[in-house]
Amino acid sequence: MKKTVLSLAVLALGCGAAVAQSAITPEVLAKMQQADVQSAADKAVRNAMASTPLNTLATTVESMNPVDEDFTYRVPTKGITNQKQSGRCWLFTGMNMLRSKAMTKFGLPSLEMSEVYLFFYDQLEKSNLFLQSVIDTRQKPIDDRLVDWLFSNPVSDGGTFTGVADLVKKYGVVPREAMPETQSANATSQFNAQLKNVLREMGLRLRQMGEKGTSVKALEEKKVEMLGKVYHMLTLAYGVPPTEFTWRQRDKDGKVVSTDKYTPLSFYNKLWGYDLNNDYVLVMNDPSREYYKVYQIEYDRHTYDGHDWVYLNLPNEEVKPMLIASLKDSTAMYISCDVNKFLNRQKGVMDLKNFDYESLLGVTMTMDKKERIITHASASSHAMTLIAVDIDKSTSKPTKWMVENSWGKENGFKGNYIMTDEWFNEYMFRFVLNKKYVHESVAKLLKQKPIKLPAWDPMFAPEE
Repeated sequence: MKKTVLSLAVLALGCGAAVAQSAITPEVLAKMQQADVQSAADKAVRNAMASTPLNTLATTVESMNPVDEDFTYRVPTKGITNQKQSGRCWLFTGMNMLRSKAMTKFGLPSLEMSEVYLFFYDQLEKSNLFLQSVIDTRQKPIDDRLVDWLFSNPVSDGGTFTGVADLVKKYGVVPREAMPETQSANATSQFNAQLKNVLREMGLRLRQMGEKGTSVKALEEKKVEMLGKVYHMLTLAYGVPPTEFTWRQRDKDGKVVSTDKYTPLSFYNKLWGYDLNNDYVLVMNDPSREYYKVYQIEYDRHTYDGHDWVYLNLPNEEVKPMLIASLKDSTAMYISCDVNKFLNRQKGVMDLKNFDYESLLGVTMTMDKKERIITHASASSHAMTLIAVDIDKSTSKPTKWMVENSWGKENGFKGNYIMTDEWFNEYMFRFVLNKKYVHESVAKLLKQKPIKLPAWDPMFAPEE
């Protein structure tokens, strides 16, 4: 992108020349220097930028207005979770979405599931997905794009809602006290780097065995042996997942009302019991793709026997009424967005008016949402739980939204984040809806045969 902008600048400076310049020669550089007339305002900005963060200088007067915390519909929630220095927003968001319903249904004073429990199995399943995919692609050359992508992305701590759905169905859930967080779970980068390298070596050895004519059965037996070593590594980093535990259920006053034993699956069935795969649909707002079509991203799943991410692409005006219907019914939703764009972290507000980089830097930024996507300037990066909407009575249209985040209660607006509807239009991407809030016309569209997209599609980027 920088090269393109620079080339345009060179052409503009040398428009009178007979031959366009392809490199920065002394003559081209001289023209740039001559065209760069420094004003008193430029000097003031340069002095300020030498010692002050860019965001601070670009902060607008409008962003200093008090936070409006009134909402037309708001889902009851209690407690803010903290993923700390990990990329597990997708998992925290999935659990936050679930616990909201359970706390209301059972009158619980508080509830937090063990994110590290499901993360343990997420990493084990992703390891199997990688190694089995290496076996499946063993006849392709090592520089084949898919093979190269696999070795570039053997495992990560990011993910999507489909991972939550498949993992919960297979392994259930446990309360946090049954499997507490660890340092490696709170800060995943160091252990994750080692696990990636171990998996890459394992994958390479499987390919080498395949090149020698080893049968698929023998390769898969070797893979299981390798996964045993991965399992052991995971126990060292994250602990040993419980197969049975006792849960002390409390009422709204904190009094213990039961101390029953559960397995992870029986615990999930008691508190929820519904099928996240069949009861929910994934919707996307991606103007770089044709609307009203269903898309499937290959390898965008957490388990080998699970589901790729399949979504229906819709314009925002089709999505918002369904979101409002869900919130009106006190049902929180899993959503994801490009969270860091125009985010005032201290106030917890996402607003296009928060920062004015154009005036500060003397540039004009005119790309729309579609153009930002295709140039990699914007993409879905972070999952949160949608819990509120404010609607203008005069127009019946939303003016702002609120999400429950997983960055701790000290961050944002009491741990939550508020976005204007204008910001929503530009930087919101993914939505997970219970089918009962989906319009009949939308439900019919979901029956289409999905258009397959490759694993390296820009929309693959996991939520972190």
